[in-house]
Amino acid sequence: MDRKDFLKTMAILPLGAAAMQLSSLKTATDAFGATERMPILFLGHGNPMNALADNNFTQGFQQVAKTLPKPRAVLCISAHWETKGTFVTAMQKPETIHDFGGFPQQLFDLQYPAPGSPELALETQKLITSTPVGLSNDWGLDHGCWSVIKFLYPNADIPVVEMSIDYTKPASYHYQLGKELAALRRKGVLIVGSGNSVHNLQLAAWDKMMVPGYAYEWAHIANEKIKKMIVEEDHQSLINFDKQGREFQLAVPTPEHYIPMLYILALQEKDEKATVFNDALVAGSLNMMSFKIDKA
Repeated sequence: MDRKDFLKTMAILPLGAAAMQLSSLKTATDAFGATERMPILFLGHGNPMNALADNNFTQGFQQVAKTLPKPRAVLCISAHWETKGTFVTAMQKPETIHDFGGFPQQLFDLQYPAPGSPELALETQKLITSTPVGLSNDWGLDHGCWSVIKFLYPNADIPVVEMSIDYTKPASYHYQLGKELAALRRKGVLIVGSGNSVHNLQLAAWDKMMVPGYAYEWAHIANEKIKKMIVEEDHQSLINFDKQGREFQLAVPTPEHYIPMLYILALQEKDEKATVFNDALVAGSLNMMSFKIDKA
């Protein structure tokens, strides 16, 4: 709605309703006023059992959390919410979704009761102009989101909104869409992409899960190339991952776990550098590599 249409709408509203709408608008504006630029994160979430663990990966999440300014809210792009079209969660109290099977009951009992933020959902909807953004009350926080955010904010006291991945669109589309979120970084919002840069479950050697550093040669080669491209800011090659040879084809057999990384890379600014952490391959064909992008 542009300014003229807004003023016309306000003029025909009853006085009380107009006052309420103005109050709501002011509240939303105040909630996301200007701040210093927030860092951005890509987190390799890996096995859901990490949510119960105290290991090198969860400690890596906890350590990076200590370097972050306290955000007003978190916007998470998770590999585990694929939709036709783009949506954001818009409820006050998002459900903890246990979108997996075959794990111990203790994992299903785990809850992450972070509040939602309808205000951030509306702010995100407003910022994205290249495509309609739907407001969803039917999703919640899936394990791609809560299993890592819980280590950043264990008290579940920071509002969290999820943004879906449109599975009908190519990598280049998601990279460009990510750029439209840039203003949120200066509104106190921590933007997190959660997935895995190397993720081939069909070829995973589950019997080698506990063998440190066990990796197929193709996974090691793909991982090293991906890290080099990230550090050297070769985003175009990362967007064109399907043209990078056999190792990449095996590392990214389907794009949903890779795409959240592109949203974060799209938000990198000229004076920023990526710092890699949690860089370890597990079960032969899965990588926990994560990175933070912040001022150099």
